[in-house]
Amino acid sequence: MEAAEDLSSALDNDLVDNFSHIDGSLLYLANPAETRPTTESYESPPHASGWPGRSRRYTTAIRDGRPIIAQLSLDKQGFVLACHQTAVSNFYDEQEVRAVYYPEVERLLKQTTGATKVLVFAHDVRSSLKAREGESGVREPIAAVHNDYTIKSGPQHVQELLEPDEAQQRLKNRFAEINVWRPIRGPVEGTPLAVCDSRSIAEKDLVPTDLKHEVYMVTFNPKHRWFYFPGMGTNEVLLIKGFDSMEDGRARFTAHAAFEDPTAPSAAPGRESVEARALVFYG
Repeated sequence: MEAAEDLSSALDNDLVDNFSHIDGSLLYLANPAETRPTTESYESPPHASGWPGRSRRYTTAIRDGRPIIAQLSLDKQGFVLACHQTAVSNFYDEQEVRAVYYPEVERLLKQTTGATKVLVFAHDVRSSLKAREGESGVREPIAAVHNDYTIKSGPQHVQELLEPDEAQQRLKNRFAEINVWRPIRGPVEGTPLAVCDSRSIAEKDLVPTDLKHEVYMVTFNPKHRWFYFPGMGTNEVLLIKGFDSMEDGRARFTAHAAFEDPTAPSAAPGRESVEARALVFYG
């Protein structure tokens, strides 16, 4: 992966620093080498049992990605915004999501990526309110900056989800993991999702966990370029590449995190969202 110091020159001219932005607080993995100025600057990670170290908040510019939607690419920035209608009536009904939404996501990703096979294998439903009320199967938005897959857990998922013979063949060709993130209710105001331009992430910024299925936690780098899409509606989806087996300079990992929008109305409803996870095969 190219060093972060060299990435600024590789960014498109469209992604300029004077784009409209908000100053958001993002929760990064604290660098163990840092001297802690105050204990109040640090927080326990959301999943302390497996995610390494402690977390620290950094205020950073999070740019409005809507003016550059047409320039975004899964192979460059690692994320794209798309319009997508769904026939799902209740995303809190797991059976309906699997029966109706999984095929919809499969068709969307085949059309978007040109993949020969798409396997939607899981989804997460997130709502702070419902999670705190104890509703089964509902989680809170993840505030920690992370990437869902690593160079270990990407291939591991192929081996676990496919029959051994097929997995062996698929691993010989390019494959990727893509998350499809969608608001259940819109517009999203209070806790939107921020995504980081993959080309602004250095290899040293990524710290693997010791969980069975590794994820990358991320340490702060001032060269990270963050984007969000204000007011996302229920007919919009954000495609986020979490892993790509190709090592030819294209986006492989796309850090992301929930954050509190400081410009949102004080009475903004809590965010409700669904994120489908899929393996995408090209050969």
